[in-house]
Amino acid sequence: MLQDIAWLLATHTAWLVGAALVFGLLVGSFLNVVIHRMPRMLEDEFLAESVGYLADCERMPALRLAAQGAAEQLAERESYNLWRPASHCPSCKAPVRAWQNIPVLSFALLRGRCGHCGARIRLRYPLVELLCGALFGVLAWQLGWGWPLLGAMVLTAVLLALTFIDLDTQLLPDSLTLPLLWAGLLFNLYTGWVPLSSAVLGAALGYLSLWLVSQGYLLLKGRPGMGGGDLKLLAALGAWLGWSMLPLVVLLSSLVGAVFGIAMMAASRIGRGQYIPFGPYLAAAGWIALAWGPQIVEGYLSWLSR
Repeated sequence: MLQDIAWLLATHTAWLVGAALVFGLLVGSFLNVVIHRMPRMLEDEFLAESVGYLADCERMPALRLAAQGAAEQLAERESYNLWRPASHCPSCKAPVRAWQNIPVLSFALLRGRCGHCGARIRLRYPLVELLCGALFGVLAWQLGWGWPLLGAMVLTAVLLALTFIDLDTQLLPDSLTLPLLWAGLLFNLYTGWVPLSSAVLGAALGYLSLWLVSQGYLLLKGRPGMGGGDLKLLAALGAWLGWSMLPLVVLLSSLVGAVFGIAMMAASRIGRGQYIPFGPYLAAAGWIALAWGPQIVEGYLSWLSR
């Protein structure tokens, strides 16, 4: 049975694209959980580490006492991770039923409101699901059946989660960027999709290039030009795509970031000197390089040779 399904997907592109789209909708539903809960999980982890540090401050009894109070509050909190508590309405805490968790369709059936209290459901939830499904479908069309498609889906899912977490919190969690980097190296070691030497060099150059930019900005302006998460994200993209795609990723992300920043300033949405998260632009550029990078580079080189 599984062999028949694999044969169908490998030989019929339309079936593969359709299956990838549906799978992407399901993955997008889970990504909404990751995007919503991971910042809170990071906050709890930071508080727990801070409490542990302050509790060891023997010379500051007041801090130790405060740490004990904070530790008691943390202990009383309900277990909170990607699996617990079960999905519920943020407004009324009513549990989300199984049929209300169907990607996109449940949002349409509920007309964008909680079935219990009528509170509005964020439009971003179905948008993330639709975006993930669409991106998976494009990858299936571009790459076809095989290991590269599976790896590309993993990379795409993590890039989506990082994009929206960065937009919400201006953070790119190490718990996502570092596993993504190692996963890229191990994937290329196992599959040879990108030569391992290119992947290792891509990871090193990806981090080093943005580190140099950040340090140069620090010397000129007295503050870092970007966060450490951006450096690790570009390193992860280099580990997946190889060093040869890094110039394209940096160029595309810089162009998109500049256009978006100028547009936001023109619309008076941001002021001069205000921080703009760079992670979403890196993620978008990385995905474009994933899907069409070789074609873009080849087309550019052909244009130059005219």
